[in-house]
Amino acid sequence: MNQQLVQIHPEAKIAQNVEIGAFSTIARNVEIGKGTTIGSNVTIYEGVRIGENCRIFPGAVVGAIPQDLKYKGEETFVVIGNNTTLREYVTVHRGTSAKGKTTIGDNCLIMAYCHVAHDCIVGNNVIMSNVTQLAGEVEIDDYAILSGGVLVHQFTRIGSHVMIQGGSRVTKDVPPFVTAGHEPLSYAGINSIGLRRRGYSEDQINAIHNVYRIVYQSNCNVSQALSVIEQELPQTPEGDIILSFIRNSTRGIIKGYAG
Repeated sequence: MNQQLVQIHPEAKIAQNVEIGAFSTIARNVEIGKGTTIGSNVTIYEGVRIGENCRIFPGAVVGAIPQDLKYKGEETFVVIGNNTTLREYVTVHRGTSAKGKTTIGDNCLIMAYCHVAHDCIVGNNVIMSNVTQLAGEVEIDDYAILSGGVLVHQFTRIGSHVMIQGGSRVTKDVPPFVTAGHEPLSYAGINSIGLRRRGYSEDQINAIHNVYRIVYQSNCNVSQALSVIEQELPQTPEGDIILSFIRNSTRGIIKGYAG
């Protein structure tokens, strides 16, 4: 890198083989792991921790203060794992006193113009397509895929292995292993293609189907459906994940599609 074209605070901890493009700014109290590439015109504010072999593309802004009126200048962080890519003009804001940090895991792909707000928790192997926007304190579990232009309401949780249709508005929790679409956002089936790609067997996929048939295709309300599942279906790891997610949902889960 050309030291004359970048601004790196002397207290920043930058691994020796990190590449930093022209006109980028790295603030104090920043740590960047080995093998990471920072493109041109990137701004990394204080309190950011970036892992190894990440790629930050031009125009990205990481670690700016939250857009949250309760933030009073306390020390908070952004923590990004290994092998994660932030494409052009992605913005990631640091945490507030609520959680203290915004987290993005390993092997994620955050495409151009996405926004990750304060105190979000993004798991591993998550894909967010262009212009998807996360409000504050959203949680996205591992292997979820959000298509382009998805808007996610604050405090919402999206389960693992979920696929969400482009342009959707997410205002309720989306339980694991499903596809979701329509307006309002609704259950649209099992993400069976994604599950097969990740090594799930037909028996495991069928067990997931059986759980969601009771949740979404019976005449039971949610609490009744959970009781029926426990009483009538064999216990499986996938079923336990679904039941735990639904029981712990604070916003309630998306409804079934009414057609």
